[in-house]
Amino acid sequence: MKSQIDIAVIGAGPQALTLVTHLLQKKQALRDRIQVFDPSGTWMAQWQQQFAAQEIPYLRSPGVHHPDPKHTLFNFAERRQDELHLPYNRPGTALFQDFCETVIDRWQLRDRVTAAQVMKLTPLPSRFQLQLSNGEQIEARRVVLATGGGKAQVPAWVAQVNLHPPERLCHAQDVCLPELPDLTGETVLIVGSGQSSAHLAVGAVGRGARVLLMARRTLTEKLFDAEPGWLGPKYLKGFQAEQDWQVRWQMIQAARNGGSIAPELLHRLRRYSRSGQVTFYERCHVSNATWQGEAWQVQCSLPTVHDCLAHQSIDRIWLATGTQTDITAHPLMGEILERYPNQIVNGLPVLDEHLRWPGCELFLMGPWAALQVGPVARNLHGGRMGCDRIVPALTKASVARTVA
Repeated sequence: MKSQIDIAVIGAGPQALTLVTHLLQKKQALRDRIQVFDPSGTWMAQWQQQFAAQEIPYLRSPGVHHPDPKHTLFNFAERRQDELHLPYNRPGTALFQDFCETVIDRWQLRDRVTAAQVMKLTPLPSRFQLQLSNGEQIEARRVVLATGGGKAQVPAWVAQVNLHPPERLCHAQDVCLPELPDLTGETVLIVGSGQSSAHLAVGAVGRGARVLLMARRTLTEKLFDAEPGWLGPKYLKGFQAEQDWQVRWQMIQAARNGGSIAPELLHRLRRYSRSGQVTFYERCHVSNATWQGEAWQVQCSLPTVHDCLAHQSIDRIWLATGTQTDITAHPLMGEILERYPNQIVNGLPVLDEHLRWPGCELFLMGPWAALQVGPVARNLHGGRMGCDRIVPALTKASVARTVA
């Protein structure tokens, strides 16, 4: 591996893959000037692991959203029509992964991912130094941070919990359904109101557990996590015209609305509810939990309204409470923030029109670009929208900036 490179991409998920294919479509000469860094050494490893861990059968995004700028998933799926799910032809997980493998081969990207984690990102005059987990140091002229969401977000009461077996209280990120034993006779409390909580509930019921599904709000049924109008000018026109970053942040929160569940998944949970396999506790949250020998003793926030948990023996608690999107807490951003102070709005950075950190050649994708891209920034189509902004800055001399 070269010690000096032009473009370093940190992360090898679907958004990073989308970026690299779009860069090569625009400028083939960049092929040997791009290096991707990911601990797995392969494309899409974390994505695949997450889908497998929660046994997610198909994507929430329509089949038109994928990482290839030229070929369509529908041509690839010509003989696999049964793996496209109505409405909007949402691809099955295996179909989407197989298609992405063809994208990687078509663009000859197998050798582009270095199996190393970037431990430290240091700004230098006109470039960056990347400290890798294998001990190597690389210098890159430009860097794209495409690492996905932040660290796991956990409720405040978790900090007060007494000693307990670690597998009995997990964040959704750490639950792997295929590795779980038979859960027959167990009661699992799942905290959260989004798609992950639903997938975990289905998985637990399938293993014989009784599920208590608790949400601070009323469970919301929505096909997509943000309305399709956010993919184009219908809603984005007003969003882009808004000059107040705080108002933009509020528009993002309103559009995503704290998580939702796809209709067919919520219908399935309601069916389980009628058979007693799932119990919903809405507009309610845990106030404290104590591990007592072999089970959890849990108290909820509304004991006077319904004494829902106090007398129940709970075997496991899973926290489907999302991730913390705070750029100031990102492990790679410390020295960047110090050298190039920037406006941060509730954890999200204010970037330029090319998703570039003001003052240097660092570009951010995914949830970090939401103030510019909008509520779908973290989705597959959000990756495409991010590329539309970043690619010109990496391929056109007239847009690229010389950093002092």
